[in-house]
Order: sequence, then C-alpha cells, then structure tokens
Amino acid sequence: MTHMTHPTHWLRRGLAAVAGSVLMLSFAAHAGAPQIKTQAPGFYRMMLGDFEVTALFDGTIELEVKKLLTNTTQAQVGKLLDRSFKKDLVPTSVNSYLVNTGSKLVLIDTGAGSLFGPTLGNLRNNLLASGYKPEQIDDVFITHMHGDHVGGLIVDGKLAFPNATIHAGQEDADFWLSKANLEKATPEMKGFFQGAQASLNPYVEAGKFAPLKEGADLVPGIKAVAAHGHTPGHNTYVLESKGQKLVLWGDLMHVAAVQFVQPQVTISFDTDSKTAAVERKKAYADAAKGRYLVGSAHLPFPGLGRIRAEGSGYVWVPVDYQQVR
Repeated sequence: MTHMTHPTHWLRRGLAAVAGSVLMLSFAAHAGAPQIKTQAPGFYRMMLGDFEVTALFDGTIELEVKKLLTNTTQAQVGKLLDRSFKKDLVPTSVNSYLVNTGSKLVLIDTGAGSLFGPTLGNLRNNLLASGYKPEQIDDVFITHMHGDHVGGLIVDGKLAFPNATIHAGQEDADFWLSKANLEKATPEMKGFFQGAQASLNPYVEAGKFAPLKEGADLVPGIKAVAAHGHTPGHNTYVLESKGQKLVLWGDLMHVAAVQFVQPQVTISFDTDSKTAAVERKKAYADAAKGRYLVGSAHLPFPGLGRIRAEGSGYVWVPVDYQQVR
C-alpha cells in the first residue's frame, strides 16, 4: 500500500520555507543599514579611596613618531612599533583627569580645545556626558603649558571654566607667557607660545591664575611634584586617599610601544631632553617599586594602569574595565 503523506506535512514545509525566506530578507535588510561610525562618550570613572576620578578623552592625533623620537634611530623605533602592531602614523590619545575629592572638583589638564584641529577638542562634551558642568570646577591644575594641555581653557573666546582658578608651574608661566620669548622664538616654536598665551592670558587678566606651590597640598590629597625637562615647569600630580595612590604623569612619556621598552628615548617636543629622560626613568622606577596607579596624557585612553619592570625596560598593565564601586 502506498504511503500517503498527511496534508499538514506539506503545510508545515510551506510555512517553514516562507519563514526562512522572511528571515533571510530580514538579515539582508539589516546588513544594508548605513554604518553609524560614532563612538561612545569618552569618559572612564574609577574610585581612588574616597576620591572619584574620571578620565576624560579629548581625542587622538596621529604622530609620525619615527621623526619625532630622539636618542634612538628610526630603525629601532620601527621595530618596536611593528612589535606592537603600529604603523608609521601612531594614533595618540590626549587624556585629562577630573577628580572629585568630596569637597573640591579639580580638573588636571584641559585638552587641546581648538588649537589642534578636528580630531581633538572633545573634552568639554565628554565632561558634560560624564555628568559634570564646566562651571562646577573649582580648580584646574596644568601639568605644563603645551597647547594640547591648555587649549581647552578657552571656548569661543571665553573662559571655559569661569569659576575655576588655574594653577601651573611658575617656571612654565615665566617661559611660555613671556612676550619677549615669543618674539625671539623660531617659526617652529612660535605656535607653542601663541597657544599658551591665548589660553592662559585671559585667566591671568581676570585674576584667576595662581602659580603652584610645590610640595604643599593644593587641595587635601593632591600635590604637585616637579618633573621639569619636557618643559621648564612641567609637573606631575600625586593623588592619595585612604592608602591608595595615583600619579598623573602629564608628558613624562608619549609613545608606549617605544618608551616603556627603552626609557631613554626622548621626543623633539622636550625643552630639555636629557632632564626629561632622567625624570622619566625616575618615575618608571618609583611606579614599578610602589605598584601604585599611574595616569598619562598620551597613553591609550583612559591612560590608567600600573607598570612592572622587565629586563632593562618596563611593561604597561592597563586597568581592567569595571563598574565604579
């Protein structure tokens, strides 16, 4: 007797075929959607004892580091870049750090503002996205007066942080804010002086600039430590709360793929490269020995982690991404 297929079998097969076609069309439609090409807001938050620390992303700028790094060779730099899967143009982060101590809201460095083009200048938007407003900031501490650290002080010709006092090393103020130094600077250097003066002078004129007093608590738990060399008045900042420590390096280093492996490597942006190298080696050794957190303006965002010694160099260990607690 011939087997008769039940009619519902054909119905089920038909429905399955239709469903499969619909599913394929659905996937095809989704795959054809336009690419969004935007990133999440650039802030990362962590606790340091009782301090809330928020890393703020100003953006990235591509640096041709083979030509910029000194006390090395382009061949050596190229090998180290390749080992870290980097090309000749290295995307370099510009990071700043917002510290809420519970009684004070402090910003350390301000990003580039409008001084370096469209890939930088995102600090203000990321500050707002992080839940804070510029007018809430009590103090701004500047590691040094290069444009990618002070450019964010001014927005559309106005004070970006109208209620804040700006602090920086007296040596940097004497050097970068000098009209005489601007006038005698080489064409390549004039832009550095112009950026610093455009960013700081409005605060000076408003009575909102106060040079740092080295070694004293700027606010409870935050100290400036001289690390001159990159600029005449370059400073790092030490944050301590409940036995936890974070040192913000500013521009003690620029290219992680090279300068952790070879700490002696300097950069053409240094005012005094020999002194900058000494300060870098000292900072690396102390951080590795102390096992405390460090933050750096030009490490990949959020630029927070620890280092350990390895051979004649060091290895960077970034923080784990985690919830604030």
